[in-house]
Amino acid sequence: MWGRSLERTYVTGEVSVHALRGVDVSLRRGELVVLLGPSGSGKSTLLNILGGLDRPTGGELHFETQDLTNANDAELTRYRRRSVGFVFQFYNLVAGLTARENVSLVTEIADAPMKPDEALDLVGLGARVTHFPAQLSGGEQQRVAVARAIAKRPKVLFCDEPTGALDSATGVRVLEALERVNRELSTTIMIITHNVGIGDIADRVLRMSDGKIVEETRPGRARRPSEISW
Repeated sequence: MWGRSLERTYVTGEVSVHALRGVDVSLRRGELVVLLGPSGSGKSTLLNILGGLDRPTGGELHFETQDLTNANDAELTRYRRRSVGFVFQFYNLVAGLTARENVSLVTEIADAPMKPDEALDLVGLGARVTHFPAQLSGGEQQRVAVARAIAKRPKVLFCDEPTGALDSATGVRVLEALERVNRELSTTIMIITHNVGIGDIADRVLRMSDGKIVEETRPGRARRPSEISW
């Protein structure tokens, strides 16, 4: 996946906000990328565009052989359904459904999904499949959200502040789940965060400021989640 000279401008009345200012970005198959930056730097806007939730107002965006630059609503919906998974800061689980049933919501619309129990086992919740969200800790609920996202076997997984509502020990468990998904399924993962320490688990770290990617670094040796400083 790659984007070139991506722009995103929001216009409200006479006010224009330039959320992205000529961003060049690429995601390679099977890598884990961490996108860092303060609030308002453009991180979530970039995720929304790469994930097909929004459109750029300038530039080019491609995924494999697809030109997403001028894709219509149906094409973007098909792209999200077949190729993309999302994990957000808040879990958005259905309270009246078990962990297995929450994951099943995605598998019912996917082309070649995992079994819900397989996805939950991959994130370390094989023994909790019949539990309801209220019976799970915050970290366990977030791991259900990860299982739900990966159950349709997405090629790219976008995670927007997936540990933002968690304490450090619980956040490490979520990062371990994401790392395992990346390693065992070769899923390309982008984690968006303001937590600098999370960059230590990445293959590449991108830093955003004022709507631009201002720095790209590669850690000498990616650390395990349990090794990072929170």
